[in-house]
Amino acid sequence: MNDSVRVERNKAVYFTYSIRDESGEILEQSDLPIGYVHGTESGLVEKVEMALEGMAAGETLEVPVSPEEGFGPTDPDLTYTDDLANVPPEYHRIGAEVQFQNDKGEVKTFLVSRIEDGKLTVDGNHPLAGKNLIFNVKVTEVREATPDELQRKRLEDNSALLH
Repeated sequence: MNDSVRVERNKAVYFTYSIRDESGEILEQSDLPIGYVHGTESGLVEKVEMALEGMAAGETLEVPVSPEEGFGPTDPDLTYTDDLANVPPEYHRIGAEVQFQNDKGEVKTFLVSRIEDGKLTVDGNHPLAGKNLIFNVKVTEVREATPDELQRKRLEDNSALLH
């Protein structure tokens, strides 16, 4: 029987991961461990967090995640196209970030997703929205979370796994 610490509520969990699409293309990968506090509304994709329950350092898992389970379906209302001439030059590149504020003062980031035929398109959907994904996760460390970590609920905030 393995006596190592297992993933459960209020444990600090560190892992490396890759996210692939259905064709096997790697969309995102982190070979440096990132962490979260398990079971504390960390923002981790729920299906992945549930699959990690009970795992120990050194163990790996593969989790298929549908758009509904992950980053949601693509919302066509979050895609806008305009004439390139109406867009400031600093945004004339794929991947440029544009922030828009609505009448309630809420700010949302959009990415320039397409430039063609004199038109520029920005997209406010999460880059992984609308995709069936496969998460490959390797647990690198599990330990008791500190009181400060429990309050913040996160250890690191640099992952696509975190919404």
